[in-house]
Amino acid sequence: MSLHRKLLALAFTAVSTRASAQQPTTAAAGALPAIRQLAKPRAVSTELLGAVSQVRQLSNGSVLVNDNLGRKVVLFDAGLTKSTVVADTTSATANAYSSRAGGLIAYKGDSTLFVDPTSLSMLVIDGKGSVARVMSVPRPNEAQSLIGGPSGTPGFDAQGRLVYRAPPNFRITPPPGGDMSKFVMPQIPDSAAVVRIALDTRKVDTVAFLKTQKTNVSMSQGADGRMSVTSTLNPMQVIDDWAVTADGRVAIVRGQEYRIDWIDGTGAVAASNKVPFAWRHLDDSIKVAFIDSTRAAMETLRQQALTRMQAGGGGAAGIAAAAPGLAAAAGIEMGAMAGIRMEFRAGPGDGPRGAAPGASNGAPPAGGPANITIPPLNFVNPSELPDYAPPFTAGAVRGDLDGNVWIRTSNVFSGGSVYDIVNAKGELTDRVLLPAGRVIAGFGKGVVYMGVRDGTAGVRLEVAPIRSATP
Repeated sequence: MSLHRKLLALAFTAVSTRASAQQPTTAAAGALPAIRQLAKPRAVSTELLGAVSQVRQLSNGSVLVNDNLGRKVVLFDAGLTKSTVVADTTSATANAYSSRAGGLIAYKGDSTLFVDPTSLSMLVIDGKGSVARVMSVPRPNEAQSLIGGPSGTPGFDAQGRLVYRAPPNFRITPPPGGDMSKFVMPQIPDSAAVVRIALDTRKVDTVAFLKTQKTNVSMSQGADGRMSVTSTLNPMQVIDDWAVTADGRVAIVRGQEYRIDWIDGTGAVAASNKVPFAWRHLDDSIKVAFIDSTRAAMETLRQQALTRMQAGGGGAAGIAAAAPGLAAAAGIEMGAMAGIRMEFRAGPGDGPRGAAPGASNGAPPAGGPANITIPPLNFVNPSELPDYAPPFTAGAVRGDLDGNVWIRTSNVFSGGSVYDIVNAKGELTDRVLLPAGRVIAGFGKGVVYMGVRDGTAGVRLEVAPIRSATP
């Protein structure tokens, strides 16, 4: 489970625990299907992984797994008892997994793309788990957006165009002359574009715009010259999310109305009716509890991120290692951070070889301190939270192989997440409760693959039928 998911699970548990004791009383609640348990797992991997971030089922039942914490791609057999390493960080394979997280994207037939943001390349993995060829990422500055996570799961539409959420297009640079007292921190936009790109022509088309999380970020310089980043966050915002469906359409799930806009290959939009939802009212005590639990979780992330940065020597390597935690600790989605370029002013004599003294090479001096601190996050007043919990959070929407859209709702019962399953017509057909500690990593035909933590040992891959067999 990612840092982002850990935070949201902890924070929304505070809401659901207080609110789930009573059944919803809204008129829409009467139209809701009963919540049912997911069917029992039919197989669990014997091998432990660092994480199960993405899964791709192949036609013979075998599955490719992206372990972005263990930095490897593994091919399991259908029974999850045997595995082969496809790419990792050792010399055991000729196809190294870089030092940063990568992503898996279902491609043509049984072939799969593995995106490596560090080398700006995409390995084409065939149905046998072998690397057939290597492609370059279509837009280098957007490579990070292709690894999935809170920004959504990239996929291909019916015309073979790669669909993903693009990062905001702006840079953070020092002011002229390096006078940081005059620096104005650009604000991260509260909207993002879902785009699709043809890999052969590199032609880009904007599919739709999403409402995203808004965070107010500022930067200041202390008397000691160190830069301090301060953020003020509303951790319970109404946002939009998206997924590519099995038929190649793009489903945009609107958080304000809780409905879906379906966009086909021509750009035509078909809006379905509102999805019935068990809205949860938040009284003042619940709002205070939510802010308190979120603050505690964010502080843990902040300390972990700063520890990673210090362990990396405080320079560019340390910042790269700590980047996900730094973003989470600052209340910033990694999707928003993906396209931001941080530039640092080096001190006299620290410029690149041949450069004038004091010139910046776009990064902190090698091995030198990053001179960046992140103080505890500021939160809005609890009274500024909405009166009803938003229906979902970032990275909540996935498309299965049967044409449905799965939406991880903000409702949590017995420690497990409730998923709304919406069919291709926009109709809510089912509500499924995932067992506690499970995170959906992908789908096969009629099955769902999940990562489940095995104590402190690691994570195992688990596969379960979406529905129990009929007696």
